[in-house]
Amino acid sequence: MPKVCFYFQLHQPYRLADISVFDVGTGTDYFSGVGKKNQADDNKEIFLKVAEKSYRPMLTLLLKLVKKHSDFYFSMSLSGVFLEQVEAYAPDLIPILKKLAKSRQVEFLAETYYHSLAALYSPTEFKKQVQQHSDILFNLLGARPSAFRNTELIFNNDIAQLVEELGYAGMLTEGVDRYLWGRKRTVPYIAKTKYQLPVLLKHAQLSDDVAFRFSEKSWPAWPLTVKQYLEWIEVYPEEEIVNLFMDFETFGEHQWADTGIFTFFEAFVAAFLQKKWNRFVTPTQIFTPVCDRKIKKNCLDKSKLDTYDVVEPISWADVDRDITAWRDNPYQIDTLEIMYDMESRVLLSNDAELVNDWRRLQTSDHFYYMCTKWAADGDVHAYFSPYSDPHEAYRRFTIALADLQERLL
Repeated sequence: MPKVCFYFQLHQPYRLADISVFDVGTGTDYFSGVGKKNQADDNKEIFLKVAEKSYRPMLTLLLKLVKKHSDFYFSMSLSGVFLEQVEAYAPDLIPILKKLAKSRQVEFLAETYYHSLAALYSPTEFKKQVQQHSDILFNLLGARPSAFRNTELIFNNDIAQLVEELGYAGMLTEGVDRYLWGRKRTVPYIAKTKYQLPVLLKHAQLSDDVAFRFSEKSWPAWPLTVKQYLEWIEVYPEEEIVNLFMDFETFGEHQWADTGIFTFFEAFVAAFLQKKWNRFVTPTQIFTPVCDRKIKKNCLDKSKLDTYDVVEPISWADVDRDITAWRDNPYQIDTLEIMYDMESRVLLSNDAELVNDWRRLQTSDHFYYMCTKWAADGDVHAYFSPYSDPHEAYRRFTIALADLQERLL
């Protein structure tokens, strides 16, 4: 049986308030309820709901599992705006996260603080946000990340080079068929960078069997059993790695507790570890393993790895696994260009509040909500959006952007 690498993403955006064009220049806050008196805080309401259904029970379960199984390892990525909301709305989660960090069985991954698309637009802004994220992880949890995952696993050769320059041991992304050319997604690759940055690829089929299909009664494999899932994993040989990457909200929010998702996960961990040769690993354990260099055992030999040469950006979103979830229609393209064109003026303002608002507006979710795709992709976007339609998402964002421009005058 191969090694299994779990990665869970924890992120919640600040949703935009329902402000009008007449609010431009009046000092109105853009983000629903944040910093406002006598107004419902939609962000708090949503966060607490998800915390109750997903964050609290799943984090508690993960802590139970690391205490019970000393050889259970996994990785997590927590965006900076997620951690801000934990501190503001659900501070009881912080002690659980600290205990997980102290267990040394959990790897916290680096990312952009604001879960942004800065890697596609501004290398300098990207690097600042990555450093800001590293700082909050250290200040809050005492952890300094050594491996990287970009927003929504967005990746190409240029982004990999930026990550390498920041000194990370490797990064995670999606395994996309048009760049794999029939090669395996269960082995490490090297990026096309100066020093050959190691890369791990998501196993989409096995990840999405849990993240999307677990409760789908029309799915031929429903109900998914631990025995069946283990059999699917066991087809891979011992030297390979099955990378199971998924949103943390899979557990309890997307797949409700009454589907049996928590019981399934706990039973899977126990069943996997019953066989002594099975191993859970974290990305850094793959990228920089403890090895005996004299006999070259257990070492990651980059010279034996294939190159994952990705010219156009890819991601883990939508059917095509590209970036059209965020940058496809005029709504998205125009607002992104306007926002990043403001970078130098925003930073020169030396106005910390203005800079923070500008960076919160960079959060990728705002552009995801503007997506006008239809069919299966469109259904997924509509499911996650807090707005009635993409046009409302665009309306709210452009008003906020106009106000931000007004503040720069």
